[in-house]
Amino acid sequence: MKHFRWASPLCVVLIWELLSQVGLFPRFKIPAPSEIAIAAKNLFTVGLPLGYTLPYHAGYSLLRVFCGFLMACAIALPLGILAGRYRWFNAAVDPIVEIIRPIPPLAWLPVAILWFGIGMESAMFIIFIGSFFPILLNTVLGIRLTDKVLVEAGLTLGASEWQLIRKVLLPSALPSIVTGMRIGIDIGWMSVVAAEFTGIKSGYGLGYMIMTARDVHKSAAIFAGMIVIGLIGYSMDRMIFSMENRLIPWKKRV
Repeated sequence: MKHFRWASPLCVVLIWELLSQVGLFPRFKIPAPSEIAIAAKNLFTVGLPLGYTLPYHAGYSLLRVFCGFLMACAIALPLGILAGRYRWFNAAVDPIVEIIRPIPPLAWLPVAILWFGIGMESAMFIIFIGSFFPILLNTVLGIRLTDKVLVEAGLTLGASEWQLIRKVLLPSALPSIVTGMRIGIDIGWMSVVAAEFTGIKSGYGLGYMIMTARDVHKSAAIFAGMIVIGLIGYSMDRMIFSMENRLIPWKKRV
């Protein structure tokens, strides 16, 4: 089954290559997979701009994502627990959350540049915004869906509020929390690449690399960068999925 997972992408690549070879796709708009593979090799060895190789671009983008994602977790998780546990707290923060939540992460880019300038901090802020709300809302949902019988049993046994949160509410809410983390890191990854289009003045980043390829009219390098973005995003999702299977064995899926 695991090998079958890659059959459909392989078929797409083969059909794409065939159609490119017979001239159905204009090469300057949609390069063939073979040309994209050569461009990817050049990005690894030569770099774009010259000397700025693909592993460093990917590394800097990942650093921005993980920093922003960890900050989102550090703030969203405790807020979600409080909002899920205490209705008065949820009533206080819910209007603010629901007003800010519909604003797309990239709409914050001018504000991020105004506050933090062009560079690492502004990109991290965009990641934070993109990751924060899925983690927050799924944490609230998980806490609220905890079986009331379990809560009452904990209180009957004399559990303190902290013990109740740590030993009853958090384990029960964990599946929902991990789902929020998966959604959050996906949105964060999409956001950082887009933020790097305009929020990085120079240096490293997959978004910056793709914009440089556009400026020098290297369409194969653009597609190579896009494919790398997709593969890294898939890998991050599978990493959290694997963590979910270890932390929540009763919810294990194939």
